Amino acid sequence: VHAAYRILRQRGFVIAEGRRGTRVAPRPPLRIPRRRPAPHDPAPQDRTPRDRAPQDHAPQDHAPQDGHRAPTGPVPPRGDLSLGFPDPALLPPIRTALARLDLDRKLEIATLDANDPDLLELAVASFAADDVATGAVAVVAGALDGIERVLNAHLRPGDRVLLEDPAYPPTRDLLTALGLVAVPAPVDDHGLMPEQVLAALERGVDAIVAVPRAQNPFGSALDPQRAADLRAVLAERSDALIIEDDHASVVAGAPYTSLIPTGWPRWAVVRSVSKVLHPDLRLAFVAGDETTVARAEGRQWLGPRWVSHILQATVANLLTEPGFPAAAERARDAYASRRNALVAALRERGIRAHGRSGLNVWVPVREEAPVLRSMFEAGWLVLAGERCRLATPPAIRVTTATLHEDDAPEVAETIAAASDRDRPRRAY
Repeated sequence: VHAAYRILRQRGFVIAEGRRGTRVAPRPPLRIPRRRPAPHDPAPQDRTPRDRAPQDHAPQDHAPQDGHRAPTGPVPPRGDLSLGFPDPALLPPIRTALARLDLDRKLEIATLDANDPDLLELAVASFAADDVATGAVAVVAGALDGIERVLNAHLRPGDRVLLEDPAYPPTRDLLTALGLVAVPAPVDDHGLMPEQVLAALERGVDAIVAVPRAQNPFGSALDPQRAADLRAVLAERSDALIIEDDHASVVAGAPYTSLIPTGWPRWAVVRSVSKVLHPDLRLAFVAGDETTVARAEGRQWLGPRWVSHILQATVANLLTEPGFPAAAERARDAYASRRNALVAALRERGIRAHGRSGLNVWVPVREEAPVLRSMFEAGWLVLAGERCRLATPPAIRVTTATLHEDDAPEVAETIAAASDRDRPRRAY
């Protein structure tokens, strides 16, 4: 019996919880979202006032029914602010990079290495510019792929992972799929709070997944003082694996600041190109300690083996285009301007929203469903905070990446009006 129990634990079928007993490891099936076909939506700067004119009503059969399910069918007439994607108009032209591809050289089988040396050099330079150690760097198929590989390199089902609250929904789903236990820690405008992290560490965690800037959905960004406070807490209380998800990189709207203490034994920084270049370019860089990166690359070699060399070369070409630095700066400034416009409009209406960096604004509300419905009826689709929250109060996420600044007051007014209608009235 003891041998059978040990095998069940080793294979991840059961989770031992000390005096609380043993339970079967949760491995629920995950729903794959299906995007509805969207009509052509002109870029914000190309839209005319007529494009932004309110419609009579939204189709009732597509309105949110329970406050969190994504409606199917046509996009609302004013726009979809629920996706979290970058503005297509601010992404570099991929055709130019494809035209520059030297396919014969890149696909010469006898000389193929897992990582394109030109791309790897760019990755190393990107990390080195932010004082991230570059002794071990890998190329993976997107940020979540990198996070999954790093988690699998060290953890097993039942291990506890400190996760920011609210958090990016796919990261939560990833922990569930791996049989890991999310330990929520709330964030403010400057990221994880030291006292809350300390409390979580005292309960026991095996890993930490944090977003140093452009935290999705809250918009947090670490500053030097907060990062130093977190490093002090971690250095005294933990030896957990630390993963930083720097998904927005140079368009985040805040400088990179790390919470990983110097000389930390198990760590990784994952840096995606999806917000900078295009969401369909499924590629990210991983820097970390040698053991972590070696395990991640070793497991990658047994599965997909490598990221397509055509994709790697395309990304390298995009990053080395003469106009790329200026284009990235324009995107960063545009996202900041759109984000700040909505935060300011909400502040004028008595609502304190959060969006210090990134592509989204987090708006606290009393109840999510009435605000979601009001937004939909006004022609806007936003994301229910329920998808992101673990223990924090209700809110909605508004993706401002494609929100025209002229529309910010109307969006804010719709949210404020819905919140006011939802406010309980005193009874006499």
